[in-house]
Amino acid sequence: LSQSNPRPLLPAGTETVLYSFNTTDGAEPIAGLIFDAAGNLYGTTWEGGDYGYGTVFQLAPENGGWTEKVLHSFNDDGTDGYHPYAGLILDAVGNLYGTTVGGGAAGFGTVFQLKPGLAGAWTETLLLSFNENGKGGYNPYSGLIFDAAGNLYGTTLSGGAHGRGIVFQLVPPGAKGKWKERVLHSFSSNDGG
Repeated sequence: LSQSNPRPLLPAGTETVLYSFNTTDGAEPIAGLIFDAAGNLYGTTWEGGDYGYGTVFQLAPENGGWTEKVLHSFNDDGTDGYHPYAGLILDAVGNLYGTTVGGGAAGFGTVFQLKPGLAGAWTETLLLSFNENGKGGYNPYSGLIFDAAGNLYGTTLSGGAHGRGIVFQLVPPGAKGKWKERVLHSFSSNDGG
């Protein structure tokens, strides 16, 4: 410390590139990363993958470096979402959850789950396909959060009663086996939507 510079000097940081994407395994990783208990990193890419519509990937620590694996390549085929913008969340048993801005049954985005299986395979399930029906929202650019009961929450950019987006809740499946969407709030020009 000195009188002319009262803040201590910090050592310069060193950047280490863990992985460089090459389009076939993903491109434009916009969102942040999450860790699991084993030290693996998970994230999404906006583009790239098998169909060019983005991926969910894993980076696993191995021999002092990192090994990348694509867990899912999104596809614009009407049965999948595409262009994941936000990051992922992880539940207690290792399932990943996220959103896509487009795709799904109506083309307006999805909420998805990726479940780990045997031999490193992952299975995707769409929990919700957003549509432009004037009630629910669509184009979920946000990520998701869990509450203590296992409900998922998120927001959409568009849709709802006033066309300015919603806050939604997804309730885990009961006996019927489907997640149930509830619109908790429709934004309007009166509340900043």
